[in-house]
Amino acid sequence: MPVPVPPPPPSTTDASVPTEQVVTGPGHRLRLTLLMAGACLPILGAVLIAPVLPQLHDHFAAVRGVDVLVPMALTIPALSLALLAPFAGVLVDRLGRKGLLVTATVVYALLGTAPLWLDSLGAIVASRALVGVTEAAIMTCSTTLIGDYYSGRQRDRYLAMQTMCAAISATAFLVLGGAAGSAGWRAPFWAYAMSLLLAPAMAAFLPRPRSDEHAQAPSPTVSKPMARRPFPWRALAGTCALTVFGAVLFYTLQVEMSFLLDDMGVSNSDVIGLATAITSAAIVVGSVVFAKAGRSPQAWLPTAFGLCALGFAVVWLAPNPVLLTLGAVVNCLGGGIMLPSLLTLAMSKLHYADRGRGTGLWTGSFFLGQFLCPLVALALTSAVGTLSNAMGVLALAAAAATAALGLAARTRTAAVPEPMRQMAD
Repeated sequence: MPVPVPPPPPSTTDASVPTEQVVTGPGHRLRLTLLMAGACLPILGAVLIAPVLPQLHDHFAAVRGVDVLVPMALTIPALSLALLAPFAGVLVDRLGRKGLLVTATVVYALLGTAPLWLDSLGAIVASRALVGVTEAAIMTCSTTLIGDYYSGRQRDRYLAMQTMCAAISATAFLVLGGAAGSAGWRAPFWAYAMSLLLAPAMAAFLPRPRSDEHAQAPSPTVSKPMARRPFPWRALAGTCALTVFGAVLFYTLQVEMSFLLDDMGVSNSDVIGLATAITSAAIVVGSVVFAKAGRSPQAWLPTAFGLCALGFAVVWLAPNPVLLTLGAVVNCLGGGIMLPSLLTLAMSKLHYADRGRGTGLWTGSFFLGQFLCPLVALALTSAVGTLSNAMGVLALAAAAATAALGLAARTRTAAVPEPMRQMAD
């Protein structure tokens, strides 16, 4: 059984650690499909309307503040998700996962399609902010349920699969938004109605999770039941802080790729689209590598951040678009490993009673990094003169994180007794 190696455990002889149970069968596949679909809904909100923003701007050109409000229609769901996911996590633990997920999925469809009949740009932006509220609940519930239903390496694989589905769906939704946009700027918002198909399926086929009875049950050699462990604020705070930074590294090149290519004289949208698709594929490859290798997240993190640092360095020094794209591929490969590593690391610290709250904190941290990403790139560009030089600064920051994580991993390995290292292998 794979045993994560967090900072020194309370006891080196924890007899309560359960044996991993592998879940299989047709019901399991349907359940997994629904959870992956639910986790993709926030990605729909993040990218679907990007291709029609110019049309939206033209339609509301006479509105005061249109230059600010139109971009906000795209980005404000991520900000709402980042700010409210921790509160959604508290509700998940108090109200239950399944009921909140089904309710949020229905409300998501109603709010997501609201711009189909709204005629005020301010009202559209407000509806988009409320979409972010429902996304916070959906993302937190979906991820928490993966942690509830599965354990060990199977859970790690499915959390990595969540990353793969997000990367693939981002590209698919961009294409869908562009195609639907040919019928007008309102047309892409019809896609939000698809969640009305998911909600009844979730209500019918997602079982209510059982608590981690093994986490609370007494050890065979202990006469008294174990006391409930306190919420791991300190351990999770470090993981969440690293996640904010990691999300900035994860999204920067995805957001800035077109601008970097434009600075090199590449303005053809087809070429830019191809380069973006290639880098998105690298995220999927990284997630597959994480899922197949079976290493602990602590062992993967130095590699993930190191690849991000190398990718930024290549982009910084690239003399032509081909090498720039190659650097972005290396960076996104590291990002594809990084995201499931951070998520599984956070999940390994949580038990059923506080899994929703912990997942909400992690989700909020990740989307906060996504929201901060363009602001960080803008600030660095202003400080060092060019966007390319800003990538160099991020390369140095990622390299420093790599060194720190590598040192922490070596220190942790040296502190773990040899029998436990053999169990982890």
